[in-house]
Amino acid sequence: MPWPSRKRDKGAVADKKEPDAKIAKTEEEASDEEEEEKSTKPPAGGSKSGWKNWKKTKESDSGGEESKITYCHWLLKSEPESRLEKGVDVKFSIDDLKAQPNQTTYWDGVRNYQARNFLRAMKLGQQAFFYHSNCKEPGIVGIVKIVKEAYPDHTQFDQKDPHYDSSSRKENPKWSMVDVQFVRMTKRFIPLSEIKTHHLAHKTDGGPLKNMMLFTRQRLSIQPLTKEEFDFVLSLEEEKPH
Repeated sequence: MPWPSRKRDKGAVADKKEPDAKIAKTEEEASDEEEEEKSTKPPAGGSKSGWKNWKKTKESDSGGEESKITYCHWLLKSEPESRLEKGVDVKFSIDDLKAQPNQTTYWDGVRNYQARNFLRAMKLGQQAFFYHSNCKEPGIVGIVKIVKEAYPDHTQFDQKDPHYDSSSRKENPKWSMVDVQFVRMTKRFIPLSEIKTHHLAHKTDGGPLKNMMLFTRQRLSIQPLTKEEFDFVLSLEEEKPH
């Protein structure tokens, strides 16, 4: 069994390298009505995101039909560097996941209601980006898949766990978790700074990352992605780093 409560959630803080990041004490303190991050506009001139060429390729593959906007992929944040929370190290990198039996673990410790609801919406077989957060260079390092849908998070009842919740009852648990399994590493590390460059460009020219929650709801450790967002970000692994 994996060690307890290693995922990034209750102690969530804004990523160190994000230019316009605000420090968050906990996800629970982040309002569900938080305003979208006010980012500076990208430099004047044409979009450097390359998304229009990407869109043409995708439309050609799909006969020109645009996909319905639904959330069918996910982004999961976890901390790859040691950090003590109530005396427990919450470090959990993608290498730690790969070291688990069958490269599978439960995604526990989520204590924000919106993030919990996203967990509960996950379906068997759906894929998610594994995102290293709260570290020197945050970004996407790999892909995982959901191998067990939401069920009660046992750490909410464990008084020794940093995510213990005395108000939760076993007959009506507040918090849920899912099981995830390692799929593969991305072909290269995709840094937050690179994704944000595309996000800012897409806010101007209407690209697929214009509303990406990584920037509009940056404090959430569980974030949904549309197919277009997931596909575009994944396509970046084929490009040379900027």
